[in-house]
Amino acid sequence: MNQLSAITVKNLDFAWSPTAPVLQSCSLEVPQGEFWMLMGDNGSGKSTLLRLIAGLLTPDAGETMINSPFGFVFQNPDLQLVMPTVAADIAFGLVKEKLTPIQIKERVRSALDAVNLLELERRPIYALSGGQKQRIAIAGALARQCQTILFDEPTALLDGDTQIDLVKQVQKLVKNMGLTALWVTHRLEELDYCDGAFLLKNGKVIAKGEPQNLKKQLKINSTN
Repeated sequence: MNQLSAITVKNLDFAWSPTAPVLQSCSLEVPQGEFWMLMGDNGSGKSTLLRLIAGLLTPDAGETMINSPFGFVFQNPDLQLVMPTVAADIAFGLVKEKLTPIQIKERVRSALDAVNLLELERRPIYALSGGQKQRIAIAGALARQCQTILFDEPTALLDGDTQIDLVKQVQKLVKNMGLTALWVTHRLEELDYCDGAFLLKNGKVIAKGEPQNLKKQLKINSTN
C-alpha cells in the first residue's frame, strides 16, 4: 500500500517573466508524517517553490496540493509575529475559529508546551531571541492544529547552536505529533535530522531520497 502524501507538486512551471523561468516541470511528493528538506543553490527556486505550495504565488502550469490547515514559518520571524506578547500572538491566529476564551487559552498553552516555551507565555515579543521567535511561529501553527508546516530557511538568521536546536525541535514534533514538515535549507549539517531530501537545480528536482546519500553527493560536487 502506497503511503499517503501530505504535499504533492506535479509538473509545476513558474516564471517571473517570459525570459526569467524559475521552475520547469518541477514535481515532488512529501509523505505524511515525515520531515523532508529541500536543498539547492541560491537562485535554484527553493523559496519560490515553497510559496507556490502555500498558494502565495500562482503557477503558470502544473498543480500543487497540501493538506490543510497548514502553517508557514518564514526566514525572518519578525514578518509574522504581529502582537505585543507571546500568548497574544498565538491567540491572534485563532480569531476565525470561534473558540471560547478557555479553549483559546488551552490551545495557546498546549502549543507553547510543545515547543518548550510555556514559561514565556507573557513575554513581550521584542524580548525574545531569534530562535525563540521561530519557535513561537511554530507554536502558532500548532495552535491552529496544522498537520503540515512549511519552513523557508528558518535557521538562516540564527547562530550555529540555535540552528541545531531548532531543527531538532522540528524533528521531535514530527516524530511525536505526526506532523509533516518541508524545510528549505542550504546547510548540509541539517540533513542529519530529516527523513528525506530533495535537490533542486535549474527549476527541477534532480535527486531525492535518503538524506545522507544526498549529503555525500553534495559534498562531492562542492569539491569538484
